[in-house]
Amino acid sequence: MHINPCLFILARSPNQIVWNYEQHTQFELDINYSTRLAQLIDDPSDFDACNPIDIEFLNASILTAEPQKTLEWRWDELSRIFHIGTKNIPCESVPKDINEWAILYLQHCNEVLSSPTPPTRVKSCPVDRIALPPCSLVDMEDVSLGQTLVSRSTSRSFNEQPISIEQVSTLLYLTLGYLNERPFIHETGHPEALGARRSSPSGGGLNTCEGYLYVRHVCGLEPGVYAYHPDAHALSLLRPLPDAPLGQLLSGQHFINPLPFGLFVTSRFDKLWWKYEHSRAYRMAFVETGHVSQVFLMVATALGLNTWLTGALSDRQVERLLGLEDTPEQPLFFVGCGHGDGQVHCKELMALVNSQDTGS
Repeated sequence: MHINPCLFILARSPNQIVWNYEQHTQFELDINYSTRLAQLIDDPSDFDACNPIDIEFLNASILTAEPQKTLEWRWDELSRIFHIGTKNIPCESVPKDINEWAILYLQHCNEVLSSPTPPTRVKSCPVDRIALPPCSLVDMEDVSLGQTLVSRSTSRSFNEQPISIEQVSTLLYLTLGYLNERPFIHETGHPEALGARRSSPSGGGLNTCEGYLYVRHVCGLEPGVYAYHPDAHALSLLRPLPDAPLGQLLSGQHFINPLPFGLFVTSRFDKLWWKYEHSRAYRMAFVETGHVSQVFLMVATALGLNTWLTGALSDRQVERLLGLEDTPEQPLFFVGCGHGDGQVHCKELMALVNSQDTGS
């Protein structure tokens, strides 16, 4: 007999929860079942066909008669649980045709809409808003999509030259703004409050990403941390810049400290929970963040700016900075842009590489 390799155990006093994350099944074990499972984990050959608990474990696939093949996995167990545990969404009834799908989808949307719509913000922002200049495409009129795609690259060498508030406005509007050029069209399953459209796709049209600006050198803006309000294309100042440099917030990547402007991209998990209860929706949080980040990078490139991006955040520090501790809105990514020499690596790293190559 064998222990199913796709199990994890949660401590939920006074019992334990055994979760088969491949089959999406959970079992609550009291002290007798928990003790017996511990014995079988220690020695699966101790299986007793006359023990009703052992038989229940076998029927529940906690035990298996044959060894189970497992997917080769070179990351840690947590990432394996996430990947396998969000595959093959349980579905009570798979639609047999388009008409049945339409009926089931409409039913789902009506059920969602019967619950309160998530708030505009998980935490209130200052009432005073800074209106941004209208988005201007003048600086990008002569730049083709192909040219932008070829030109985009990651830079780790920036200088202190500021960027203009007009450039920031264009970046924010085209990345996260609710586009006036795409007026609201009523769709089934979407209240008007969630009907705005951005330049990038969003799971369920929920627009779960929010943006927080880290501003050092932007003409027309005081240094500080700002929340972006896509509905009004405006900013609100959350707090002055912290004393610690930007690199301290990004896992020690201090080559980025001269960056004049950057954007923390967060995800509103509460919006995803509202429409999609299954944990597979967590994948969509990162997919949407990727869409938004790519738009930012492409617009910045078209504006003639150097770009940089990272998912290596000092999470607790960033959450504290943005006022998002213990909330269902969490920072997932950071993108930034500015002026520099466009080098992929900073001069300090290149000096080390060169000294290593020369043996000095």
